[in-house]
Amino acid sequence: MQTRTFNASIGFLLLLLISGCAPFAQYRTQYDLCTNPDVVLSKDCEKHALQQLPTGEGADYLLGFIEFDDQGQLWDRKQMRAILDRFELESSSQDLLMVAFVHGWKHSAAPGDGNIETFRKVLARLTLDEAQISRQTGKPARRVAGLYLGWRGGTVSVPVVENLTFWERKNTAQKVGHGGMTEVLSRLEQIKRDKDSVEPPERRATRLVVIGHSFGGAVVHNALGQILESRFVRTVGPAGVQSDVEGFGNLVLLINPAFEASQFAALSDMSAERGSYFKTQLPVIAILTSEADYATRYAFPAGRKLSTLFEKTHDTARWNAVGHHEEAIAENEANVSAVGHFAPYRTHWLYPVKLVDRGSTSVLTSNESLRSALLAAASWENDRPGSKIPFADLILERTATSAGRNPNMVIYVDRQLIADHNDIDDERIIEFIKQLILISTLSKETRATASKAMQIAPMTH
Repeated sequence: MQTRTFNASIGFLLLLLISGCAPFAQYRTQYDLCTNPDVVLSKDCEKHALQQLPTGEGADYLLGFIEFDDQGQLWDRKQMRAILDRFELESSSQDLLMVAFVHGWKHSAAPGDGNIETFRKVLARLTLDEAQISRQTGKPARRVAGLYLGWRGGTVSVPVVENLTFWERKNTAQKVGHGGMTEVLSRLEQIKRDKDSVEPPERRATRLVVIGHSFGGAVVHNALGQILESRFVRTVGPAGVQSDVEGFGNLVLLINPAFEASQFAALSDMSAERGSYFKTQLPVIAILTSEADYATRYAFPAGRKLSTLFEKTHDTARWNAVGHHEEAIAENEANVSAVGHFAPYRTHWLYPVKLVDRGSTSVLTSNESLRSALLAAASWENDRPGSKIPFADLILERTATSAGRNPNMVIYVDRQLIADHNDIDDERIIEFIKQLILISTLSKETRATASKAMQIAPMTH
């Protein structure tokens, strides 16, 4: 009797797991452009890999989807070609603001996924900001073109049980990052470079931002980490003269990324050893990790300690050019800690000016958002160790041992702004991300023209 009961329980559990498996499938199988005249996305566009969507205020933006399988390969190269061909076509007649987003754990490219909805919100607001910039400068607004890069971020949809997929999906994220992702992102950057090649420096406005969340952050870092390291050490002019650091595209932004700090060691060490950056230096990579992200704060190191049980490490030292001293780095800790929780690599804190209920935060108007971004950009030019830069109702405070305008940013975020691993849709965080994108993608000339039109006095220190 007990055996039958046990077997029945096992059978029920297996049935539950099978029924709760996330499909291994391509979701966006139609490659022609779907134009939706309604603010609310209709069912008509669900299977389309290329969509033109409205903001609700008379403007619209592009949203493309490119999908990858569990081995990190493109589901269909024709899907990639259709999206990138359209972006190239759009760039031939206007400037683009291209934003690529790689989702993370428990998400996918399935219609209705919460990450897609948040990404659409960001794209819509950037479109409205571009319209506001155009009104202030008299220049044509850039066309916002979003690219959602989908993979199977979860294999089981059963509550509680799905949390057990953390390490299995981490392995898949490694494959995706080392698969076709680098090709897609590099081809996207080439659209920007091609546009730059036919424009004089002062008129170049087509820009690229790459965002990754959770394991999507690991995917992006795996795909671009070595590229960022290589570009950091490039010099311009006489040998040994360091210029502005060139990143990938115009900004890489990772939110609650799930990869170990040791993978970020080279970038962190190089940026710490350089004690100063020019006023023209813009952010290259920004890593945002919430202090309340318990998945990467506690579960991640617990799993890493088991998986690295037989690895050998040793303590290292690096030079900190700001403090003029050597810093000790515990390699064993860096090897098991998620990058955002490893204190020696931290460069910033992000926190609210005042504590408010999350539900009571209001959305800034495009005019308010642009004004805040322009003020933050001016503060960034005068950044120094320990400085505090206001972003609307938030403060971005640099640590005392990080050089001003150090473009490799590791930001520890207050739990009021990001409440857990998957919480990325707080209005204040969306606004911060949006403003950071504007700082990194608006030319100095455009910022100056807009500031003059909005009567924002230049900051001097």
